[in-house]
Amino acid sequence: MEPKSPIFELITPDLGDTEKIELVHWNTKVGETVEIGQEICELVTDKASFPMESPVQGILTQIFKQKGSILQKGDILGIISKEVH
Repeated sequence: MEPKSPIFELITPDLGDTEKIELVHWNTKVGETVEIGQEICELVTDKASFPMESPVQGILTQIFKQKGSILQKGDILGIISKEVH
């Protein structure tokens, strides 16, 4: 059995048929702990606003896309280092 990766890539989800996805706000700063289900950032399309929730518990260690960035599905927004309990 392979060990689980200690990092998780936070990836822009598929938000349907939209031409533009903008990262409008980070709710979490690098170095802060995040919980499963916690809103990490907010994405906006031409149709709606989408709060992005953390699927894992850990520490946000890197941010690759800044507020105002125009995104595409699959872009890596940041890295969460998973905490070991």
